[in-house]
Amino acid sequence: MRLLILAAFFCLTAAASASAQTNSPIEIAHVWARATQASAKNGAVYLTLMNHGTSDDRLTGASTPVAAKTQLHITVNENGVMKMRPIADVPIKAGGSAEFKPGGMHIMLLGLKHPLKAGDSFPLTLTFDKAGAVETMVMVEEGGAPSNTMPGMKM
Repeated sequence: MRLLILAAFFCLTAAASASAQTNSPIEIAHVWARATQASAKNGAVYLTLMNHGTSDDRLTGASTPVAAKTQLHITVNENGVMKMRPIADVPIKAGGSAEFKPGGMHIMLLGLKHPLKAGDSFPLTLTFDKAGAVETMVMVEEGGAPSNTMPGMKM
């Protein structure tokens, strides 16, 4: 009997959790970070955001326990030199999407508390103007994960 009650509790908890996640108009897909060297102080997170809602929203920040600080960044080409610049927010139009990818927008992880190892995962909380705080999991992929090469990259 106790096992049956426990099973019912876990089913209800899972259903409530799934329901809470599906009520958000923001969908977060393919959330990943590239594995880092042991000495790396910084890393980056890439993902795709889709707004299935009827009103515009915007990503205003992120946080994770694996880094001292996070920043929204974009990579820009200034006179043939690729540079990263912080950005205040990322608008996501109703019915639209925003892609964070190597060589473009990304979430910088500053002051990594430990190296990011392939196969590991860690939590990331994204903060939206309207959708509020949404937690997701980041999968760490091999260092050779697909990317754009950016010679001359400077911060």
